[in-house]
Amino acid sequence: MTVKLTWLGHGTFFIDTGEHKLLVDPFLTDNPAASTTVDAIEADFILVSHGHGDHVGDLSAAAEKTGATVIANFEIANWAGAQGMTVHPQHIGGGYNHPFGYLKFTQAHHGSGLPDGSYGGNPAGFLITFNNGKKLYLACDTGLFGDMALIGEEGVDVAVLPIGDNFTMGPDDAVRAVKLIKPGHALPAHYNTWGLIAQDADAWAKRVETETEAKATAWKPGDTIDL
Repeated sequence: MTVKLTWLGHGTFFIDTGEHKLLVDPFLTDNPAASTTVDAIEADFILVSHGHGDHVGDLSAAAEKTGATVIANFEIANWAGAQGMTVHPQHIGGGYNHPFGYLKFTQAHHGSGLPDGSYGGNPAGFLITFNNGKKLYLACDTGLFGDMALIGEEGVDVAVLPIGDNFTMGPDDAVRAVKLIKPGHALPAHYNTWGLIAQDADAWAKRVETETEAKATAWKPGDTIDL
């Protein structure tokens, strides 16, 4: 079974395991980098890393359209559940065997306030062990932290890291993150959506492959890789 990971632009991803479809941090409608629309999305599960509008902007619309189960931290799950969404709450350090695989929430250094001012709890990243045994680490919105080395001890096949700087890690720290995690394959995200986070992903990928043993790909929104 091949798992397909598609970058939909900014911090939004689509994962197709062949049996289940996952949407991560749905932000498409007001996303100038989006490669698709909410109307075109199918999902069984929606993963939410934190509460900022550029990660939950289309959560309500996507959940209503697809009927997907929203997986988020306890605070965001309560917020979504109060709006009638089907939810599964988790929290940092905790994992659960979902039908698509084992999902563990990791720490992330960021914020999480929800668009309406509600408390969004702590931000998170996602470490997913799919049923085919492949491990994907979506760092989501975060700065660099030393415990990425512990995440790497899990044996990460693919790591997706923000490189945009200003709000998250920039290219330099994202290279350092690859050195800590030691994934087989590293990919960038959360960049070039707006001028404030413009970066040269090709240059970053070359640095990764020069300074680490990881393969690196400078993809563009709409591109898909296989796990």
